[in-house]
Amino acid sequence: MPYNTTAIPPRKEVTGQTQLPLTRVKKIIAVDPDITVCSNNAAFVITLATEMFIQHLTTEAQNLAKLERKPRRNIQYKDIANAVLHRDNLEFLEDVVPKTAPYRQVKDQAAATRAKLKGGEKDKKKAGEDAAAAGGLPNGKRQKSAATANGSDANGRGPSRALGDDDPGAQLELEMRQAQQGDDGDVDMTG
Repeated sequence: MPYNTTAIPPRKEVTGQTQLPLTRVKKIIAVDPDITVCSNNAAFVITLATEMFIQHLTTEAQNLAKLERKPRRNIQYKDIANAVLHRDNLEFLEDVVPKTAPYRQVKDQAAATRAKLKGGEKDKKKAGEDAAAAGGLPNGKRQKSAATANGSDANGRGPSRALGDDDPGAQLELEMRQAQQGDDGDVDMTG
């Protein structure tokens, strides 16, 4: 059986009822620590304003969907993100509804930011030498030591940590140094 995709027309006259559940809106209002008491009339007006805002946002998104090369009847996330990006009165939603970007682009931006924070881009040869000097392989991976292979250190003693058992701050510093040395930013969690 096909889905019913016909649009629900907005109400022309006030009926005293809301399309959004009023009790749910009251629960959301009650979560806000700044609001101690909210009357039923205020909750009703907030619900109506929310309905009107959703209607405005979807209308703007639908208008932008109709302007595309291949117009569509149904709106998608990208239409809402475009409406937020192109309309000045929806600018406050830029953080809530960000424009989508391909994963590769986000990954490249993150790598550039990491390189900038490290103090500039190192060449691959220098990075490989640094990793080898730190006990790792040129690709940024670390070799398993004797302690991680069988649970004991090189002298045959039981499991040990690189730092004292009671110093979590030193453990955190060690992990931060390891993260800065690796190309991919991952911390070696074996051991």
